[in-house]
Amino acid sequence: MLNFVVRRLLAMLPVLLAVSLLTFLIASLLPGDLALVILGDQATPENVAALRRDMGLDQPLWWRYLSWLGHVLQGDLGRSFRTGQSVLQAVAERIPVSLELMLMAEFIGLLIGVPVAIACAARAGGAFDRFMTGSAFAMLSMPSFLMAILLIYLFAVELHWLPATGYVPFTEEPLSNLRFFVLPALTLALAEWPGIMRVLRSDMIATLQEDYIALAKAKGLKPARILFVHALKPSSLTLVTVTGINIGRLLGGTLIVESIFALPGIGRLLVGAIYTRDLVILQGVVLLVACGFVIVNFIVDMLYAVLDPRIRHGHA
Repeated sequence: MLNFVVRRLLAMLPVLLAVSLLTFLIASLLPGDLALVILGDQATPENVAALRRDMGLDQPLWWRYLSWLGHVLQGDLGRSFRTGQSVLQAVAERIPVSLELMLMAEFIGLLIGVPVAIACAARAGGAFDRFMTGSAFAMLSMPSFLMAILLIYLFAVELHWLPATGYVPFTEEPLSNLRFFVLPALTLALAEWPGIMRVLRSDMIATLQEDYIALAKAKGLKPARILFVHALKPSSLTLVTVTGINIGRLLGGTLIVESIFALPGIGRLLVGAIYTRDLVILQGVVLLVACGFVIVNFIVDMLYAVLDPRIRHGHA
């Protein structure tokens, strides 16, 4: 197992290096002059030249990348030229909001998708299976912003059950915090469960046709034991992949939902950096989100090795 972990870590290093390079290039090659953006009305040729020299913008691109990477490896992602706040501090203030939203959305998505997938696989081709498969296709075709508007109209405007926008820290009022997160988490979960259901349903249908399942049935084991003990675990490899990808994507992909529900998370920080052209914040947040996605995929690889020993021994 240790050799497997070491191999995966070594394979992850060039990926992280490539992520840092792409992040730097995306932010550095954007049109416009960062010095002009920072100086604004005070942008004279002398001031612009002096600021470019102080920020190293007059250096070659490769030297700027190496200098920036050196600071990143020391934990310095820079400071916002608008607020003076460091990137790490800005992210640290907002990451709990995005993490809570991500975990709640994924939990609700799994809570809906996994039981539905098991029920559909147990009666593949039946009325319930056809209905849920059609419903999943319909849900996949609905954009998240439209789902958010519908949920706000139903639960906040008409029924007055839940607040439409706002945020309260969990440490201050846990119940109020959860109430503010229900609608945004449900918005994301309703977009996540169809993929979870379809993947697990297909794998379980294939697993239920294996010989050892037929043997288990011949021994007289209860259908519930066959489904949850003998069929669910070997069918969950692809589900683990989908869940890991969803978590990585939700970590930085909740821009629209956080903006609609006014949640002060990473998504809104990124949107604000784009609007204000705060390239330091933009660069730092994109790098952290991308690295988080890579790390989540590394964790998924480790879960693969736990679920299927053949993977860590190199036989699959």
